[in-house]
Amino acid sequence: MNARHFLLSLVSTATVLLAAPAHAQQRPIRLVVPYAAGGPIDVTARVLAESVKDSLGTVIIDNKPGAGGNIGADAVAKAAPDGLTIGIAATATNAVNPWLYAKMPFNAATDFAPITQMVRVPNVLVMNAETAQRLKINSLPDLIAYAKANPAKLNYGSGGNGSAGHLAGELFKKEAGIFAVHIPYNGGNPAQLALLSGQVDFNFDNLATAAPNIRSGKLKAIAVTTAQRSTTLPDVPTVAATLKGFSIDTWWGLVAPAGTPPDVVAKLNHAFVAALNAPETKTRFASLLAEPVASSPEQFSAFMKTELAKYEKVVKATGAKVD
Repeated sequence: MNARHFLLSLVSTATVLLAAPAHAQQRPIRLVVPYAAGGPIDVTARVLAESVKDSLGTVIIDNKPGAGGNIGADAVAKAAPDGLTIGIAATATNAVNPWLYAKMPFNAATDFAPITQMVRVPNVLVMNAETAQRLKINSLPDLIAYAKANPAKLNYGSGGNGSAGHLAGELFKKEAGIFAVHIPYNGGNPAQLALLSGQVDFNFDNLATAAPNIRSGKLKAIAVTTAQRSTTLPDVPTVAATLKGFSIDTWWGLVAPAGTPPDVVAKLNHAFVAALNAPETKTRFASLLAEPVASSPEQFSAFMKTELAKYEKVVKATGAKVD
């Protein structure tokens, strides 16, 4: 080899070596959030995306809101099962909507590979504080006793037919054996304003939304809907303490398209579970009154199946439908 060929060979080798990292680097992972930017689900997804960048590389958040979360969830279900597209599965998309919508673009039971649950957010049964004082209702047994003694005198608000607050209210009525008129509003904020103004007697609200008004004394927290008491409101009993087995809360987690290889799912699970268990994640989630819940793919799969079956009964009992 002459000097010219030797130099060309060195240049060629150096070019390949310099280019190698760019070719070897994994493509970014797309994390589809089926709701608009800025909400609790979006915020927690962004926290985790930042936390796993050292182990998984860049994770890009792709907000695809619409149709109660179905548009974004469908994008995940129909993506290539290569681990480069994952998404959020939530109470609405994977437990409520399959029974609420007349037609679904995906099958919640079969079109996803669970990775891990992410979050649990308690709901809370709240009353207008002045109403509770006037009716002498200080506890859940008091509320149930008043409703039974005064049929059809109580009403409750929600963010709309088929919303989490509506379904929680209907399940509560069924389990308690009481009747209260449901008044649907166009979203959670109008429903809360109706409660604060005394237009409705009680609501089942997201704890993160209700907490400021509970702390200010405008709302009275009667009971939380999770199986265990909330660390945020440790003095407030659970509905289950009065109505055994009652449990209805807001949750979301991570899924990949069905058919994603088990080793890829395991790698994703390992990275996101580590992020969920990190102290800084717990601190940031606590500001949203959200509790991190890390689980195995098998645990999250079993949990979603249980939730899907539970909400089938609840939604059918309400008769709520979205065409």
